[in-house]
Amino acid sequence: MRQWREDHWVLHALGIGIEPFHAWFGRTDATDFPAFARWLQETAGDPPADRLARLETVLAGLPLPPDAQRLIAEVDRMEPVLSGEDLAFWDAQGYVVLHDAAPPDDVAAAARAIWEFIGAQPEDSATWYPFNDHGIMVQLFQHEALERNRRNLRIHKAFAQLWGTADLWCTTDRVGFNAPETPAHRFRGPHLHWDVSLRMPVPFGTQGILYLADTRAEQGAFTLVPGFHQRLGAWLDGLPGGPASARTQDLQALGAVPIAGRAGDLIIWHHALPHGSRPNTADRPRLVQYMNFFPAEAPAQDEWI
Repeated sequence: MRQWREDHWVLHALGIGIEPFHAWFGRTDATDFPAFARWLQETAGDPPADRLARLETVLAGLPLPPDAQRLIAEVDRMEPVLSGEDLAFWDAQGYVVLHDAAPPDDVAAAARAIWEFIGAQPEDSATWYPFNDHGIMVQLFQHEALERNRRNLRIHKAFAQLWGTADLWCTTDRVGFNAPETPAHRFRGPHLHWDVSLRMPVPFGTQGILYLADTRAEQGAFTLVPGFHQRLGAWLDGLPGGPASARTQDLQALGAVPIAGRAGDLIIWHHALPHGSRPNTADRPRLVQYMNFFPAEAPAQDEWI
């Protein structure tokens, strides 16, 4: 488990997504560490000096460097961005929406990055369906606009309130583009699922998604089962096939709800909630940026169920 944690620290500090990291090992040129180092440089460039310094200290078990200490202190001094009502809703429902999490200009820049990456035009629906092995997931991890949102202090503060600490790492996650369904382009998922082991007790953990465009419920909105973190254990115990059969169940029947939102809204959810997307039956694509913050010693189960 310790090695798994350290791998995650290194990847996110270097600006590398977990999926590209695993995919690298299937390449024919994945032969040795120098080849890996070249790939890192080609993929993400030089890591920011402050992040690299923080990584070196946490791996060595040393006190955080001054830049990291100043960042944590700055976030600690901020006024709460989640109200008492927000936090009570989080406890009961397992998710919360931070409105206007990112400034409009930063949201628009991230949306443009997606349009440019997939080679599509916002006003030309014929361009919205480029071939993509990953469905609605877009393998764009490194971009200045995405990094700006990852360094957004308002977003950092929201996660800090939920975790109870501002000493958090931000993940290097990808983005999403969910175009309206057509007869030739059907929704391929992801449907409701978990990204965490279902061995009980599921430890506390968060996930997040930033809307980069106004998103109606029918527009392929992010979908989850509210409050399910409160009843997951009892539900698992009641399955005829036991917890190992959980991922084959009809999770929509548990009470899935689409979460509409405005451009700039951030949805954070407890990772024990079934969550996913849904078919886009509207007339505009859904654009999102996935992001999460976590402490270096975030709890995790060592057995996958």
